[in-house]
Amino acid sequence: MGRVRVYKILKSSKVEGPGIRYCIWFQGCSRHCKGCFAKATWSHTEGIELDMDDILNDISLQKNIEGVTFLGGEPFEQPEALKYLTEKIKSKGLSILCFTGNRLEDLKELYPEILTNIDILIDGEFVDSQKDYSRPWVGSWNQRYHFLTNRYNESILNNYKNKIEINIQKNGVMFINGMGNFEKFVSNLDNMLTLH
Repeated sequence: MGRVRVYKILKSSKVEGPGIRYCIWFQGCSRHCKGCFAKATWSHTEGIELDMDDILNDISLQKNIEGVTFLGGEPFEQPEALKYLTEKIKSKGLSILCFTGNRLEDLKELYPEILTNIDILIDGEFVDSQKDYSRPWVGSWNQRYHFLTNRYNESILNNYKNKIEINIQKNGVMFINGMGNFEKFVSNLDNMLTLH
């Protein structure tokens, strides 16, 4: 159908929403929130362009996933791609969680057709001065959960805590995802690496 610019795809994650999830980080974000841990996703020209049907085929090959999570970057800065992907993923019976720096109220005006495909929307910019890691999947207390379908409700939040995953790629590069105190984690990691 078309192409989407992505920063990264992680085919299996236990920390980016309910269950095991296929995660797609969209490349490009105009917000540039202070304290953002994902600055590598800001540029609209970096990352890689992938064929969306190739991504959908890859999702179909995953046997144990509950759904797909869209992160960024800012997924709604590529609305045509987000619309296409969410429609096709929804038709496969998988759940969809989407993070956005936008507010739901604005998205209802701009992209109501995309919202109909999303089960959980987590909205709001990361605000460094409002850091809060006590709730699952979010990093600042201004961020809100919206359960847009009846697939999930607020009770699911009791089943999860913020966690961080470390993935070491074949080329030795470490990729850290999830939510938590990344600054403390990286500092502790640096200390461990220098000690051994």
